[in-house]
Amino acid sequence: MTEVPLYDHFSADYDRFVNWKSRLAYEWPFLERRLRAVRAQRVLDAACGTGQHSIALARAGYHVVGTDLSEKMIAVARQNAAQAGVDVQFVVAGFGQHVGRVAGPFDAVLCLGNSLPHALSAAALGEALRDFRAVLRPGGLLIVQNRNFDLVWKQRARYMPLETHREGDQEWLFVRFYDFGPETVTFNMLTLRRQGEAWSFSPDSTELRPIFRNELAGALTEAGFGAAEFYGSLSEERFDAESSGNLVAVAPA
Repeated sequence: MTEVPLYDHFSADYDRFVNWKSRLAYEWPFLERRLRAVRAQRVLDAACGTGQHSIALARAGYHVVGTDLSEKMIAVARQNAAQAGVDVQFVVAGFGQHVGRVAGPFDAVLCLGNSLPHALSAAALGEALRDFRAVLRPGGLLIVQNRNFDLVWKQRARYMPLETHREGDQEWLFVRFYDFGPETVTFNMLTLRRQGEAWSFSPDSTELRPIFRNELAGALTEAGFGAAEFYGSLSEERFDAESSGNLVAVAPA
């Protein structure tokens, strides 16, 4: 079993951290338009976490395979799919590990939620993208969603908005911030939980390598993808390195 500390520890609370109803309502129109444009039927949801995108895709009639390096995230994803009454295949696989572990080809590959920066070198990024390309059919589509590290790195933007969740007398606060190194950033997650009047906390962290727009464009080309389109979010506005919150790449195979 490969240990993925932050995500293994965070698997039980991840669906409390994300407001999935709001997030999916915002993201779905963009994803649906892009998938329809390539007549997608089979979709790979890479770095799927607790499987909520995979489940939404399955509900919409797509045949979906979800993968993640964290076995504990995959376990939660399987539970979520069973509770939702949908058929999704979930497989433990990280970047660069899809060939031979999942049965392609796929019409589309999704890599959402700032997952790709977990590839901690240019070589690892290239390996991940070549792996995605290898499981895509000709004419298929890759959609990547990262943070806009052109902006984050320039501004040394450390802090992200506080996220909260309540269930009865329990409350969760999720505090996120970066520590900047010479070439990477440490992503810190502090989870505070209140039950009744008593608080407890759990700190976790993981390393990320910022992927800038121009590097991603070049890496996609080197991996065999066609000319990518870049957006500033999944609402489809054009990418602006000085202001966009996200870097979204849409690249044809």
